[in-house]
Amino acid sequence: MCVPGCMATVAATISRRGLFRAAGATAFVGSMSAFSPFAAQAATMSFSKVVDLTHVLTPDFPTFTGKPQLTVEVLYRFEKDGWNENQWHLIEHTGTHMDAPLHFSTNGPDASSIPAETLVAPLCIVNIAERAAKDPDSQVTADDIKAWEAKNGALPDGAAVAMNSGWDQHVKTDKFRNADKDGVMHFPGFHPDAAALLLERKVVGIVVDSLSLDYGASKDFATHYRWLPAGRWGLECAANLGQLPEKGAAIVVGGPKIAGATGGMTRAFALL
Repeated sequence: MCVPGCMATVAATISRRGLFRAAGATAFVGSMSAFSPFAAQAATMSFSKVVDLTHVLTPDFPTFTGKPQLTVEVLYRFEKDGWNENQWHLIEHTGTHMDAPLHFSTNGPDASSIPAETLVAPLCIVNIAERAAKDPDSQVTADDIKAWEAKNGALPDGAAVAMNSGWDQHVKTDKFRNADKDGVMHFPGFHPDAAALLLERKVVGIVVDSLSLDYGASKDFATHYRWLPAGRWGLECAANLGQLPEKGAAIVVGGPKIAGATGGMTRAFALL
């Protein structure tokens, strides 16, 4: 989520079959900025598959307001100028995008100030797709997090936790926004009590496959206000979370490094 004027990790040393394997695991606490109230241990891992968690962004991509938030202006074309170049007119919170702490806080870190170490993290998937198919107002609750831990073990410090609601399958239809006759949207998100528990678990980021960290019918953005001012990041409109296991993957979040950005268009990947 959001729109202009709306209510105001593990450092993984990753290798592909050992290509980038580091000499050993080290703590990155010294490199964390002051806003991050936790430390995590680096870990060596290898991967053989990359899953793109990013939707293709087009001018007609569904938005929180229902209004277009991207236009593309052609500046140069190869046939005439010898190269291709476009100019984008883009609202920060459009398509698959990051929410930086500054988005819902007075002076939290902007997108450029989020420590890179927190943007590479173990990825834990909470699957509520069956429930969301029956009830679009479903939310990831604290009980869902506890049930995940009872099955998979404790969430690792510095993890990212994603909601797989299956909502990405609706991205090309009106159901992605799922607005009723009164304009109230109905799609899944994180309950603020779940966000509070994840803060205790030292989670660095939360990920949703819908338009907002809060569920669509929220009137107070309680999850945004609970999560982002604590120095954490969010990722909205993620794709392909259903291709991932509940645990065992890592996420790489390529957020924008623009001074003052409250978030922005993001390319995110899961490594398996």
